[in-house]
Amino acid sequence: MKQERITKFIKPEDADQKWYLIDAKDKVLGRLAAKVARIIRGKEKAIFTPNMDTGDFVVVINADKLRMTGKREEQKTYFSYSGYPGGTKVRSFSELMAKKPEFVFETAVKGMLPKNRLGRKIIKKLKVYAGESHPHSAQKPEVLSF
Repeated sequence: MKQERITKFIKPEDADQKWYLIDAKDKVLGRLAAKVARIIRGKEKAIFTPNMDTGDFVVVINADKLRMTGKREEQKTYFSYSGYPGGTKVRSFSELMAKKPEFVFETAVKGMLPKNRLGRKIIKKLKVYAGESHPHSAQKPEVLSF
């Protein structure tokens, strides 16, 4: 008797979405961003489907206490261009960590997601805060530690 192989497609309602809380204090930026990207994408679940949003929500606190290894803290730069002549802005990692530490972590995770409308939908599941407090206590996030 031959067994049929049937691809299971899940509906967005069937994906049980949890909330997780991650403390980024003294964690390496890239390693933590890779783990968070896998969680919000849904790759940690058995029901992962590449074309569906099956991931969980992640709240990251203490983003201002992230670190980098080696000389990257002095050497890493973030580049933006306005489109106008002379509109190039280059900012260092340490400068951005002083002003907008949330941006640094969100950019690292966003670079690890698909570059399409699904990726733009998935990045909204990431909530990053510089300090200890966050407004998502009503969702009762589970604490994840790496």
